[in-house]
Amino acid sequence: MKTREELAANQAAFWNGPGGKMWLAAYERIQQGIAGFGEAVLKAANAQPGERVLDIGCGTGGTTAELARAVGPTGHVLGVDISEPLVGVARGQKLGNATFEVGDATTFPFQAGSVDLVFSRFGVMFFGDPVAAFANIRRALKPSGRLVFICWRTPKENPWAGVPMRAADPYLPPIERPGPEEPGQYSFGDRARVERILREAGFTAPSFEPVDQMLHQGKDIPDVLQRISDFGPLARRFKDSTPEQIAKAKEAIGEALKPYATPDGVKLAGACWLVRAKP
Repeated sequence: MKTREELAANQAAFWNGPGGKMWLAAYERIQQGIAGFGEAVLKAANAQPGERVLDIGCGTGGTTAELARAVGPTGHVLGVDISEPLVGVARGQKLGNATFEVGDATTFPFQAGSVDLVFSRFGVMFFGDPVAAFANIRRALKPSGRLVFICWRTPKENPWAGVPMRAADPYLPPIERPGPEEPGQYSFGDRARVERILREAGFTAPSFEPVDQMLHQGKDIPDVLQRISDFGPLARRFKDSTPEQIAKAKEAIGEALKPYATPDGVKLAGACWLVRAKP
């Protein structure tokens, strides 16, 4: 079993290396797919003029820019992400009332009691030590502040990822699955685990609202198959596969996606938790 330090180091290496590159290569597809979930969590966060906000896992700064517009010139947003390549893109926006820093939320020197809102869109599931990370985040909040984030539920509840993966599985080399306490895309799917983490970190009154939406995966099946190698678990598995294995996997994925092809594109269900808590 890996230590928390090893898990954190692995995440930093991935997002500053292949993960960051793949995210940027697939940026438009990713943003199109998760747009509805982003809108839901921004609405729930309800950032107000003059507020100070912390955007955890800000990536290329899309949500940071939305939050900056909401808080206006008298407010400020700090976007923090572990990936230097993604933060570099975020800084290119040159937002007047937002700054970006590369750092791990577990150890970042946040100013104590300085922010009204801690926000995250899919940025909290990758902490090597989630209790320590959330405890550090909580210290940044004012006593009257709030935490709002969105995260994926279980793989079973997310066909948008599960359908292609199950179809490809027989043709690709096996992949190491993260353990129940290890970081990963679905590591916050278990509500009881997330509630335990938040309470151990000192948060109170955590609430969970299910958010279910259809994710747009591409204009048609050939479009999905062309771009499925850009980012995600399948992209990582393809890198260790032969051309013949990839071809068979893509053929199987194409067949599996046929029931989800619509005149408006290929759409599959996605399921998230919208989580709120108080310091």
